Amino acid sequence: MNKYEGERLQKARILAVDDEPPILLLLKRNLSARGYEVITATNGEEALVEIENKPPDLIILDLMMPRKDGLEVTLEVRTRLGLTTPIIVLSARGEERKKVEALDLGADDYLTKPFGMDELVARVRVALRHQRDGVSGTTGQARKTKLGDEHLMIDLENHLVLREGKEIKLTPKQYELLKYLALNPGKLITHRMLLQAVWGSEYGGEISYLHVFIGQLRHKIELEPAKPRFILTEPGLGYRFRLPGIPE
Repeated sequence: MNKYEGERLQKARILAVDDEPPILLLLKRNLSARGYEVITATNGEEALVEIENKPPDLIILDLMMPRKDGLEVTLEVRTRLGLTTPIIVLSARGEERKKVEALDLGADDYLTKPFGMDELVARVRVALRHQRDGVSGTTGQARKTKLGDEHLMIDLENHLVLREGKEIKLTPKQYELLKYLALNPGKLITHRMLLQAVWGSEYGGEISYLHVFIGQLRHKIELEPAKPRFILTEPGLGYRFRLPGIPE
């Protein structure tokens, strides 16, 4: 990362939301020390007021909170407010179901408490860079604006995905993942390659993390998720994408 990019990212405005004062203090001290502007909220209702008054560049959001939990906040940010602001959710161990729900509602990333500050800062940096530079995990080798056929069509120009002619709603990260796979049809994409292409170079070993997103994507684009026809698993290696309309 060059000096100019570092300066751009450090000027970002971050909203930290958690009902535990020590966590908020930890976040504010550490992120402020790295040059970010940090505002805080102790519950979901306060968070939404802050977001509506002046949308932040990134939201760090605890899942379990009073007066609107993290799931409700994520839903409102993505639907009612229509914002694509990166959301990193914080979850306690044992909250796997809620964590998956948050990702499906549009959260971009997650960390499990207790977490290391260096890891959080790395995730923040990646999310902000993707948001500002429009990183979408593509290889740059494809020039077509539409990929697939009537069974599954990915319209890159209009940011649309159609299954059997009907539009499928994907979260920003699900779309980036599908787009990268579709631009590399028939190729073996290893877990590390996929993580680093879509999430950034700081990622690579979070295979269980990737499984969550692939599972969500399959449930949206596959007619039979248990018997996928588009996203194929190569056991122990990664995935291979079968793009409709391209002979095998």
